[in-house]
Amino acid sequence: MSKLIYLDNAATTKTAPEVVEAMLPYFSEHYGNPSSIYGFAAANKDVITKSREEIASVIGAQSNEIYFTAGGSEADNWALKATVEAYGKKGKHIITSKIEHHAILHTCEYLQQQGVEVTYLDVDENGVVDLEQLKASIREDTILISIMYANNEIGTIQPIREIGKIAHEHGILFHTDAVQAFGQIPIDVNECHIDMLSSSGHKLNGPKGIGFLYIRKGVKIRSFIHGGAQERKRRAGTENVPGIVGFGAAAERAENTMQERMEKETELRDYLIARIEKEIPYCRLNGDRTKRLPNNVNFSFRFVEGESLLIMLDMKGICASSGSACTSGSLDPSHVLLAIGLPHEIAHGSLRMTLSEETTKEDLDYVVESLKEIVGTLRKMSPLYEDFIKKQNK
Repeated sequence: MSKLIYLDNAATTKTAPEVVEAMLPYFSEHYGNPSSIYGFAAANKDVITKSREEIASVIGAQSNEIYFTAGGSEADNWALKATVEAYGKKGKHIITSKIEHHAILHTCEYLQQQGVEVTYLDVDENGVVDLEQLKASIREDTILISIMYANNEIGTIQPIREIGKIAHEHGILFHTDAVQAFGQIPIDVNECHIDMLSSSGHKLNGPKGIGFLYIRKGVKIRSFIHGGAQERKRRAGTENVPGIVGFGAAAERAENTMQERMEKETELRDYLIARIEKEIPYCRLNGDRTKRLPNNVNFSFRFVEGESLLIMLDMKGICASSGSACTSGSLDPSHVLLAIGLPHEIAHGSLRMTLSEETTKEDLDYVVESLKEIVGTLRKMSPLYEDFIKKQNK
């Protein structure tokens, strides 16, 4: 394959060279266990502290409010399960949305089996949570509201500050899954009244296998993994020092380049959207047109099957997806697209393209030309499209 255009950065990103360089010494040179008391190993505590500070800086948190995990899914599980355990005497009602990542939805399903009641909020056609429905769903026994910062499939950014304000006015904890948003757009946990926040290193040019849960000081969340006294006795297990160093370096890099990346990616995103809408008929942009992640483009193409579209794009060296990488083996249409009101047959023809700072305008021109050819080919094979055109021409 002579050409490779990677447009699946919501699934994972390339680890930045400077991040890899920062990590390497901690595999073979500074390999000591940070919990050991001798100097050779104890020095690694300092680099963990430095990484914690770099990450906390990105969201306006204190460094002692950052707890390292193995990734975003663990952080989501920890936030929900530990809240129920710690605040169960107050109530057993959680509010979330219908378009959350499966790390939240499947955890909620598990908690429902344990007797927890969960309210799943609707979203509008752009994927935005209804704040009035949120207010109406609050009960005396509501202990947690968990709404993602930005959707991983359609890129819609939620009104997080307003949601956090509502939660705090009612004395309810507020958690947000910020796996797609951390390092991509500005986040301030204090301005947004966020009590807990989940993130993952590999979404912002950091390594896989490392994430964090921000827990606001004073929130009584207990240990999720029991064992040793690591992470201030809240998350046992020998620290993943190379991963933590890499995550810290990636977070610092993301903070320093955020404004420039946002401007570039937004410009390219809007360019790609405009070309597709102008040159490929019978398509629909999914997600909010402006309140969306700078790098996210999601379209549904009528009379096209998404899996065939992805395979043919792959043959042209274009990497994209039909939705979350966590559900790539499923034949069911995206729960996100169904939640915003798309019928099954249109939801099946969806395509998510997520850009990076390395994406160029020339890349996107090639993508559009390829899409025009592929969509045209697939529609010629569709009897539904043939019938539709016949009716249009009557």
